[in-house]
Amino acid sequence: MARGYWIVHIKVTDPETYRRYADVAPAIVKQLGGLYTVDAGRAETAEGDASLDRHVVVEFPSYEAALTAFRSDAYQSVVHLRHSSSECLFTLAEGA
Repeated sequence: MARGYWIVHIKVTDPETYRRYADVAPAIVKQLGGLYTVDAGRAETAEGDASLDRHVVVEFPSYEAALTAFRSDAYQSVVHLRHSSSECLFTLAEGA
């Protein structure tokens, strides 16, 4: 079965509020079966214009698990913190 992924590109606009999100989201994601494989380390945009400069990839056992985790009450209870403190492109994708 193909794995599922959250692929997230972020530009933080309010670091204090975003820190509140970043302090709680990883534990929720782990509880929902996610594994952070990329978490805002060094990155370089090789092509294109990328104003979103923080990159996160979270792996789940399946696409359905990634979708269920995203829609879960637990994750949705903190997503407002990310919404209010960043610009974000959030993609759910199925692996090869």
